Amino acid sequence: MAAVDLKDVRKVYAGGVEAVKGVSLSIPDGSFTVLLGPSGCGKSTLLRMIAGLETITSGTIAIGPRVVNDVEPADRDIAMVFQNYALYPHMSVYDNMAYGLRNRGVARDEIERRVAEAAKLLAIDTFLERKPRALSGGQRQRVAMGRAIVREPQAFLFDEPLSNLDAKLRVAMRIEIRKLHNRLKATSIFVTHDQVEAMTLADTVVVMSGGQIEQVGAPTDVYRRPASKFVATFIGSPAMNILPGRVVAPGVVETQGGRLVFDRATYPVTEGQSVDVGVRPEDLDFDAAGDGLSYAHELTEELGATRLFHGLSSGSELVVAIAAAERDRAGERVSALPANVHLFDPASGRTLRA
Repeated sequence: MAAVDLKDVRKVYAGGVEAVKGVSLSIPDGSFTVLLGPSGCGKSTLLRMIAGLETITSGTIAIGPRVVNDVEPADRDIAMVFQNYALYPHMSVYDNMAYGLRNRGVARDEIERRVAEAAKLLAIDTFLERKPRALSGGQRQRVAMGRAIVREPQAFLFDEPLSNLDAKLRVAMRIEIRKLHNRLKATSIFVTHDQVEAMTLADTVVVMSGGQIEQVGAPTDVYRRPASKFVATFIGSPAMNILPGRVVAPGVVETQGGRLVFDRATYPVTEGQSVDVGVRPEDLDFDAAGDGLSYAHELTEELGATRLFHGLSSGSELVVAIAAAERDRAGERVSALPANVHLFDPASGRTLRA
């Protein structure tokens, strides 16, 4: 396996459309890195440039010690798993998995060994003679993964491989992919727009927007310490509440709906400074003491273990998430612990964290 290093990588299409804007990123050997972002943010283009399926406009891409800017895809020693499986319909499962090895001149007994090991690992060894049309979506994706595994590449690239599966199967395959990584310890780069996939699969999440990296970090760091309003609202369902506010005293921020206390050591802002205040729905609680923010209830979403209370705080939308067993109805005010109050710069959207 090998590390993957990107230095100031750019992609500009005809007409001056800049899809990737100077991305620099180091992906450690053996890690599972997820490129996360909305459609059109540049994540798939970046993955395709690593694979060699897209040319780069400028910058360098290295896989291990070798710069691969001008290396053909077949010679980069990577394996890619696509969204649409990309299996040969006229070939059996065995032949689909063995095809690439045969083209590379691998000995027959070595091909049989690799295919047998990968098939057993993925629990597809009982239908090696079947054609793809006789398989379910999840089984086809396992075959696509098996075809990648038998190559024993330096890095695995996954381009939204679960998006064609139904919700239940996506959960099952997500778990299988993570188990597979834990066994193989292979360098893996996974593209998705699904934050749940990113949070559950990744060692490192790379959040992208507009062709640029917004934040890189462990899933819990990205969730609990977002670097920008974009990250704060993109990751988390429901999204973080964002309210316009102003610092009125040391450690106190005021919005139209009331006041919240924040951690002064974390946010060294000045009195009178305009800020955007962020609080995650699960970090808000109904407060009978009368402090915090005003709350006018509009509707309740029952989600089984959780209730989502949707309301307004002086005209601004506010969502509160409460364990279903804890509350039967909403209150008139909400509050949050200082450690759970986030402050962002209204102009740049970046965090004001020290």
